[in-house]
Amino acid sequence: MISKSIKNLQQIKKSVTYHKNNINFTSTKFFDSMNILLAVDGVLPALKYGGTQRVIYDLGKALTESGHKVTMLCTKGSTCSFGDVIYLNPGLCPEQQVPEHIDIVHFNNYVPSREWTRPYIVTYHGNGIPKELVVPNSVFVSKNHALRHGCDSYVYNGLDWNNYGTANLNRARNGFHFLGKAAWRVKNVSGAIKMTRRIPGETLEVLGGQRFNLKMGVRFTFSPRVHFHGMVDNDDKEKYITRSKGLIFPVTWHEPFGLCMTESLYFGAPVFGTPYGSLPELIIPDVGCLTNNSSEMIEFLKDAGRFDPVKCHEYAADNFNSQVMAKEYLKRYEKVLSGQQLISQYSEYDSSDYRHKIWL
Repeated sequence: MISKSIKNLQQIKKSVTYHKNNINFTSTKFFDSMNILLAVDGVLPALKYGGTQRVIYDLGKALTESGHKVTMLCTKGSTCSFGDVIYLNPGLCPEQQVPEHIDIVHFNNYVPSREWTRPYIVTYHGNGIPKELVVPNSVFVSKNHALRHGCDSYVYNGLDWNNYGTANLNRARNGFHFLGKAAWRVKNVSGAIKMTRRIPGETLEVLGGQRFNLKMGVRFTFSPRVHFHGMVDNDDKEKYITRSKGLIFPVTWHEPFGLCMTESLYFGAPVFGTPYGSLPELIIPDVGCLTNNSSEMIEFLKDAGRFDPVKCHEYAADNFNSQVMAKEYLKRYEKVLSGQQLISQYSEYDSSDYRHKIWL
């Protein structure tokens, strides 16, 4: 889903153009040390839920460690240990709050007006982006995410794994877990619960949801084998996921990325999900199984012990860390500052419903 800042996109969509000449490229050299502004609607750092905020904060830290100067433009109440903070003024557009010394702005879920001519990129973290808002310097968070919006520009999300501590990969594993905002129907926590209840003796730890939830249409889960823990922090994730045999993630939409998958893998838990969105490109055979058939999913879950927690951990730690992400974004920043655009070609835009109802 798209953050509330997407409302700003709707307000200015008529003024967006698609020409790279829209940006005033004042320099064509590559910067050894750039002044980068990261703009995100939300409080930083995110301690519990806040996927976009968590990713952007970790990106800023990694960019700073690479020798660049980072300024955060974010919601009042934010703090930052490695860079300057400017609080978003709700009475002004974000682009009106960018200091003169900034070399490039990295907006998130927001497109500046056509009158704004300084170098920038836009990362979209959610689904359903209107076609007219996909600007030449857009970035999506997976290949599938980009292709579904008619583009070829993407950077995988990464996290600073130092915030998660050392993963204990030697613990005995019993039961499964669900991680995500369970109130969102497309995350399909009900599917995860049904799968667990069909396997005698198995349990499910729901991280990110409550047993009683009006938003889910008065959902009340009676099973004593399903335990709800509400929103959890990194310590809670380590506590439950390092004891889990795997993440059950039967999403019924095209997942843009899925931080819950990389977090689970980091703690040594394989992923059992549906083949939608980013899942087929992120979940390789060594770290999980994908199917939209519930009977087949149950068989996969029964054989969860065949996955090696060390391989799962190394896969996430090596490929989805904030340093890898920062290197990829630096390539995009330099490309924009050299006068090029990020999207090399537009293809047919998939305007169909991005939600799937296939769960057999």
